[in-house]
Amino acid sequence: MTTIEEISTEQMLELCDATFKNFNEGEVVEGQVVEKQRDGVMVDIGFKMEAVISKNEFSTEEWDVLEDGSALQVYIENPENRDGKLVLSKEKADRMKVWEALKDAHDANTPVEGVILSRIKGGLIVDVGGIKGFLPGSQIDLRPVRDLDALLGQTLAMQVIKINRKRNNIVLSRRVLLEEERGKLRDTTLANLEPGLLIDGVVKNITDYGAFVDLGGIDGLLHITDISWGRISHPSEVVKVGDKLQVVVLRFDRESQRVSLGLKQKTPDPWTTAAERYPVNSRVNGKVVSLTDYGAFVELEKGVEGLCHISEMSWTSDVKHPSKVVSVGDEVEVAILNINTESRKISLGMKQTQTNPWDLVESNYAEGQRVKGVVRNLTDFGAFVGLPEGIDGLIHVSDISYTKHIKHPSELFQKGQEVEAVILKVDRSKERISLGYKQLEADPWEDRIPESYPVGKVISCKVIKIADFGVFVELEEGVEGLIPASEMIISDGKRMSDMVTEGEPVEAKIIRVDADDQKIALSTRALTEESDAGNMADFVAKQKQSSDRSPAPTTLGSLIQDQLNKDKD
Repeated sequence: MTTIEEISTEQMLELCDATFKNFNEGEVVEGQVVEKQRDGVMVDIGFKMEAVISKNEFSTEEWDVLEDGSALQVYIENPENRDGKLVLSKEKADRMKVWEALKDAHDANTPVEGVILSRIKGGLIVDVGGIKGFLPGSQIDLRPVRDLDALLGQTLAMQVIKINRKRNNIVLSRRVLLEEERGKLRDTTLANLEPGLLIDGVVKNITDYGAFVDLGGIDGLLHITDISWGRISHPSEVVKVGDKLQVVVLRFDRESQRVSLGLKQKTPDPWTTAAERYPVNSRVNGKVVSLTDYGAFVELEKGVEGLCHISEMSWTSDVKHPSKVVSVGDEVEVAILNINTESRKISLGMKQTQTNPWDLVESNYAEGQRVKGVVRNLTDFGAFVGLPEGIDGLIHVSDISYTKHIKHPSELFQKGQEVEAVILKVDRSKERISLGYKQLEADPWEDRIPESYPVGKVISCKVIKIADFGVFVELEEGVEGLIPASEMIISDGKRMSDMVTEGEPVEAKIIRVDADDQKIALSTRALTEESDAGNMADFVAKQKQSSDRSPAPTTLGSLIQDQLNKDKD
């Protein structure tokens, strides 16, 4: 037996080394806190020396509960560094445990929790137990997330879909878990869905034609026409993303998993009792909700609208467009003219809520009465004059002047001009009033013109217009006459239309006066024939005197022939 004194120093060192455990760099072992110091703890792992781990490697909670004798998992960075000291790390040991846990979670497809740290191109950086992983944008949710910044700081459950310890690479997915959860919800929801079922949902997305509602694993379409009984132009007027709704299942196709939903169907259809609430001839108030070229749609209540046709807006005005009378949003009083609940149509009238001015016309106006009004419109056939009751009377172009040939009323009138006229006729059935302007004065054709221009009178007049059928001449201002083509033949077979020009004075004989039709016919031919007859009478008289002095026999025919021969010479 060898005594201790007989053991050499080298043998003593080898013996000491044999009593300690063998350790490798990068290994995680369990140690024991030997002494808790101000800036760290001294840890014994059964090595030939102890190591100090800095306080900075502990969280506040961990440091507070740490005491002498506490067990601790540590990572061996270096069994013996250049200074001959043991280097341990609690922080790296924790990371090693996290990596092992993440790998186990990846292999077993179990979820892990991570905190969203920051946003980078293509996705988010996530802290999973102190290790940073990448959450791609496509794996954040079932649908694209517009506001990624809203997720910062949130703790979310995710699945490890890729892990590489050597490259410190971890790829996570939240969508995988959501799809799995959604699948379970879908199965449950599909098992219970049926038409007519009331079901709770959340608005997930809104389009121009409707809103998609998450019913629990499956989306249903709430079409815009099924949102409200009333008129809406966009679903966002009623619902918003995130709204919780209770909707009615209208239709459900189990094979295609398409669900049609309704919101308005939760309340009765207002049209079923509309005829009771809106009897014909009753008056109601409504709001103008839409305008078209042919009228205005008026909302009487949510879901019940009627059309006020453009022809039912005014008793007197010829309304060209409803915007001239009402605007969208106006509150108006209307009368119910007709209602058809089957076709869901109501005919409305605005003018029926006012007194019809034509009911007062016959009592306020009589034929021959003089009235004043303002010219409101001019047309080719006359001028419309607005009367105090709001109705219009027409001065026809033929009733503007007795004597002047008026081609268009604008020759005498203009819009906005105040004029006086005479009531010629009131037609209540056709809602028309005929007015006369020339009737304000006596008709010169009744006595003055026929007396001034009797048949047979020869006058000097001025050519004002030449036509194929004759020549129009002016006898005096406002008084015209016509020389027909048949009354214009003169010497050598020429016509007067070939001989005269406009503005030229001519002499003619009045051959006809028609006071009823206000026409005067004249003739230049008559003047020529009279002149020829007079000349011939003088000639015959002279020849007769000569015959009395001469014994030679003669006849009237021979005398005329002799005279004609002399004219030719």
